Amino acid sequence: MTDKEHIFGDLKMTQGTSDYFQSDSDFESRLSILKDKIREFFNLKNVNFLFGSGTSNGAIPTMSSLYTSLSFTDEEKDLKTEFNSIATKCEGNLEKCLTVMYAARTHYQGINLTDKKQQEKIDAQLMLYESMIEKVEKHIFNSINIRFDKDEHKKVLEYYKTFYQKLALRTKDNSRIRVFTTNNDLFSETALDALNIHYINGFSGGLHKYFNPAIFNYTWSKRMDTSIDKYEPVENMVYLYKIHGSVNWRESQKQTNNYFEIEEVVPSETFQDGSVLIYPTPTKQDKSLGSPYVDLFREFQNKLLEPHSVLFVIGYSFSDRHVNDIIYRALATNSTINVVIFGSKPEDKERNAKPIFFIDDKRIFTIFGTEYIDADKKDKKGTINHFDYIVNNLLPNLDTFQKEENILNRFVENLKAETQDENR
Repeated sequence: MTDKEHIFGDLKMTQGTSDYFQSDSDFESRLSILKDKIREFFNLKNVNFLFGSGTSNGAIPTMSSLYTSLSFTDEEKDLKTEFNSIATKCEGNLEKCLTVMYAARTHYQGINLTDKKQQEKIDAQLMLYESMIEKVEKHIFNSINIRFDKDEHKKVLEYYKTFYQKLALRTKDNSRIRVFTTNNDLFSETALDALNIHYINGFSGGLHKYFNPAIFNYTWSKRMDTSIDKYEPVENMVYLYKIHGSVNWRESQKQTNNYFEIEEVVPSETFQDGSVLIYPTPTKQDKSLGSPYVDLFREFQNKLLEPHSVLFVIGYSFSDRHVNDIIYRALATNSTINVVIFGSKPEDKERNAKPIFFIDDKRIFTIFGTEYIDADKKDKKGTINHFDYIVNNLLPNLDTFQKEENILNRFVENLKAETQDENR
């Protein structure tokens, strides 16, 4: 191996507030130790993941990108003026802008004056803020509701497919992989469908699928003996919890036998009106107290309280108080849980907002850094705490399912090729 081919980097891992590696160890030694530790975590009975917006980064715009790409037409001059005045005070933070707009809408909705002219002015302001909120929410929705037709979409989708292909297979003695995500996009569902991996997301039905949290207590099973009722859970199955909703969830009152009025529709039928998702604002904790979110958060809490569990946190910035509280509660009450955070330690000024990074608890691990191929750090290979690097380099590869899947894919491809030849 030449120097150019040799890998170097700055890999850091903390356990509590202490360094996990010896100070004189080189990058490759640290990387090997890290992979062994991650594989050790996968031997635990309950393996959970928490995905944040970072897992879809590159295909779904960040909040800062959404702010800069928001535009107004000439007919929306009043909206633009009012929005800019808010954005100036919010320093261009779209989340804070939405919070101000929600508060203003609530304020004007609560005013009822006897003076007709004054009330008309109040109603005009209310309409202005309702129009602004609708425009911003539509902008966010359209940015999330992608069609996977661009190269950057397909690239991120491959990361998701690699993730599920590596991890979907679990022995029957261990629980299925559970993925909790604050993302509203359809990357997970699209990847799972492409891989023919079963998943349970809380919806059941035939032509119309409705939310029912009881479904999370179910599993896919296969019959082991045709002569007796002997079943085993299928190996390639995932539980998916979209704790902030999804672009393909709709409020619906069509069902007659389901208390939860939430319907899952096919992507081609997604539209903004009636969409069920929590828009990214600090006030979202209040909205998350309603159904179906209260049920999804209860599932998140209950799963983290199960003994011998690990929670891998990827692409999540710890900016959601409701999610954070559940993680903190699990650490406070479950002595056998481990939390593995892929992300760099925040600055000291964020200590109060993100205390988990500053607590000296041996159950909390933090992993971050950069890998290079060049000793002079000129040839960057990847950021260790980013989703693409994690799935391609750090997660254990369960080869059995991958080999079986490759065999099936080759058969289907060959069959299609032969069929096409016959039709010529």
